[in-house]
Amino acid sequence: MRKKPEPVQVVKQRRDAALKALIERSPYVQYLGVEFERRGDELTGILPFQEKLIGNPLLPAIHGGVTAAFLEITSVVALTWASIWDDLEAGALELDSTTPLPKFPKTIDFTVDYLRSGLPRDAYARARITRAGRRYSSVHVEGWQDNRNKLFAQATGHFLMPKLRVKTD
Repeated sequence: MRKKPEPVQVVKQRRDAALKALIERSPYVQYLGVEFERRGDELTGILPFQEKLIGNPLLPAIHGGVTAAFLEITSVVALTWASIWDDLEAGALELDSTTPLPKFPKTIDFTVDYLRSGLPRDAYARARITRAGRRYSSVHVEGWQDNRNKLFAQATGHFLMPKLRVKTD
C-alpha cells in the first residue's frame, strides 16, 4: 500500500522553514539584505537595492564587491539547497532552531565577469549547478536587474562540498 502524500501546505512550510534557516545563519547575507524566492527546487537570489550598496556614486553603480558577494552567496545557497533537497522532500530533514544546520560549501575559486554597471535597483541571480559531486561541485550563476536577457554580471565557481554527517543512533 502506498503512503498517503503530505498536504501541500506542510511541504511548503517545511521548504520555507529550511530556506529561512539556511539564509539566517550568515551575518553577511543579513547585512547585504539578500533574500531568496523559491519555486519548487529552484531558487532566485534577490538583492534589494540599498544606498549602502553603491560603490560609485557618480554613476551611481552597485559596488563590484557587492555584486561578486551576491553571486557567490546565490551559488553557495543553491548548492546547499540541492544537497539537502532529497532529505527535505522525504521528510527526513526538518531545519528549525534546534536542528544543526548543514555546513556551507567552501569556495575553491570564483571568477566574476562584470558585463555592465549594476544600476541602483534590485538585482536578481540564479545559479545552475554544472557538476554536483560529493567532494567537489561547479556552479554557473547569472545576475540581472530589469531584464533576464540583459545580464549585468555572471560568474563561475568551484566549491569543496562539506562531508555529510553520519547519523548515529
